[in-house]
Amino acid sequence: MRKESAFQLRQSLILLLTAVIWGIAFVAQSVGMEYVGPYTFIAVRYALGALVLVPVILLRRKIKASGREEAGNTGLSRSRDISGTVPAEEDRAGSGRKLWIGGALCGTALMIASGLQQFGIMQTTVGKAGFITAMYIVLVPILGIFIGRRCKALIWLCVLIAACGLYLLSMNGSFSLQRGDALCLACAFVFAMQILLVDHFVNEADGVCLAAIEFLTASVIGTVLMLLFEHPTWQAIYDARESILYTGIMSSGVAYTLQIIGQRGLNPTVASLIMSLESVVSAVAGFLFLHQSFSGRELAGCMLMAAAIVLAQL
Repeated sequence: MRKESAFQLRQSLILLLTAVIWGIAFVAQSVGMEYVGPYTFIAVRYALGALVLVPVILLRRKIKASGREEAGNTGLSRSRDISGTVPAEEDRAGSGRKLWIGGALCGTALMIASGLQQFGIMQTTVGKAGFITAMYIVLVPILGIFIGRRCKALIWLCVLIAACGLYLLSMNGSFSLQRGDALCLACAFVFAMQILLVDHFVNEADGVCLAAIEFLTASVIGTVLMLLFEHPTWQAIYDARESILYTGIMSSGVAYTLQIIGQRGLNPTVASLIMSLESVVSAVAGFLFLHQSFSGRELAGCMLMAAAIVLAQL
């Protein structure tokens, strides 16, 4: 039981770090959009994210190969853990077909959600976009019901508290579903599907390879759309280099990989609650980097979201 609790805590902290990186990325993303179009930004950032993972994959394979060679020298046919069983990670890494299918599906969902979010923000206020997009924390358990997942009543209470917190944090005006709002709601729906897809395939394939294929798929689709609908220039991409580097390396390469690793063995609804803290982090980042002040309403929203996360973990 103690080992299980330690594992859950470790996975939760990984996802918390993911939320921090994503929250700061809102600042970088808003600056980068001043130079390039949404498809260009998405295509380049995810291409960079995939490239970042290539040396990581090669290094992990080298380490595994060294482990097998060392095990062979000691008379063991396969590397084993202290209990004498074959690690599940090695079994997952051998499932090539599931790896490519999972990466392609997750990447497609990621690209669609990112595109909807970009265009939604262009047609609605940032406050509305933040609240509606983060509603994936409510949609995850709802969609989970259709695939046979059940949540305890406490988790539903945490979802309700977190949704109220997001409302106080992000909504400053009246709520009416305009075109931009509808796009952000569709984005939240696709992000919820992406979380559930990751939750499924992360137990079937190697997590880092899955992330690399996911980014590659999103980048390829984004590149096609970029060439069809935008007219990017190398100078514009260069001008947005700082934003692209952060979102490509940290927000994509690092954070989405941490998401895949952190979701393994963790309830997807709890995972979505933790990752939804990116909205709180983005508010803090806006205060630190853009000198945006907090209102009492926004502070109350932050406190409610933090309470929901703590309650979910307890």
